[in-house]
Amino acid sequence: MKWNWQQPGWPRFTFDAKAQDGLEREFLKASGLLQGSYKHLKNDDKSELTVSLISEEAFKTSAIEGEVLNRDSVQSSIRRELGLQTELRKIAPAEAGIAEMMVNVHHRWKEPLTDKTLCEWNAMLLKGRRNLSHVGCYRTHTDPMQVVSGEIGNPRVHFEAPASRDVPCEMKKFLLWFNGKPKQNPDRLLPLTRAGLAHLYFVSIHPFEDGNGRIGRAISEVALAQSLGRPSLIALAATIEKKRRQYYDALERNNKELDVTNWLEWFAQTVVEAQARSISMIEFFIAKARLYDRLSGKLNDRQQKTLARMFREGPDGFKGGLSAGNYISITGATASTATRDLLDLVEKGALTRTGQRRHRRYNLALDGIGQDLV
Repeated sequence: MKWNWQQPGWPRFTFDAKAQDGLEREFLKASGLLQGSYKHLKNDDKSELTVSLISEEAFKTSAIEGEVLNRDSVQSSIRRELGLQTELRKIAPAEAGIAEMMVNVHHRWKEPLTDKTLCEWNAMLLKGRRNLSHVGCYRTHTDPMQVVSGEIGNPRVHFEAPASRDVPCEMKKFLLWFNGKPKQNPDRLLPLTRAGLAHLYFVSIHPFEDGNGRIGRAISEVALAQSLGRPSLIALAATIEKKRRQYYDALERNNKELDVTNWLEWFAQTVVEAQARSISMIEFFIAKARLYDRLSGKLNDRQQKTLARMFREGPDGFKGGLSAGNYISITGATASTATRDLLDLVEKGALTRTGQRRHRRYNLALDGIGQDLV
């Protein structure tokens, strides 16, 4: 079987540019809406949104690879990397590493991509990993670099990357391609096309012993930011994680040929979905600010603590809804106090209530999301 890098013409990918024209237009239109909505946030809320988005991306880009991190530790580490106030807690190397890498990507999107930058990201990402022989540098082992699944005695090879000896040359060509499209060039690739090609091209080379998928997704975010002239603020990894199987299937369908139209269509649709998720997050922050303004001075400490905990879950909400038992766990209140506090929050319009007795659940009352943003 021949892989894409073994095909005549590699790495000149081909695609039907018209196939994603509509998605490219939708992306640019939604980018304007996202930026306009972002401007409605107060500075403190902008900082909190940035923390939330980067934290979610860090957490989800790791989850795509099957690595489950501590969400609170990731967020605390990202706050620290951004120079924001945070609680003092011991952070494990995995959480600290992905946080450092994601914040570095967020700050350095304007810079040309280099071998040094990519190796620094790999070193951050794999901080504390002692089971790898190559961290912070391209692979050099002689064994084939394969993506496999199945039993040890009967593996299924989904992809085999170029030999390690060819990686420096392949990466030189990749970086020349990625950095060689100045904005003033009228024939430059459109944002979604460039970002999608960058991701597929990079993971096809698979230059690192580990971390290629996470760095490949980060490169896509850099490409989008460079096309827009600002950080894209999109929940790309969070959206990909929701359809993880489709993601791997789409990559596998396009790793044997140089025509990558199908991959670019899938990727473009995913980015547009990620934008919608980010717009929802911004609207969520605006609604949060409105609710807090309306209830300023009207909540006790227990109620404030519980609302803060619920808001931390983001637009998807508290899983299954908040129960009286949850309220007691969060605040340490007695059962009667919890019932009284929750009823008061419903009467004040902070929460909605569904169900009866032990099935009663509470959710944030944010019906205004999506209104008055322009």
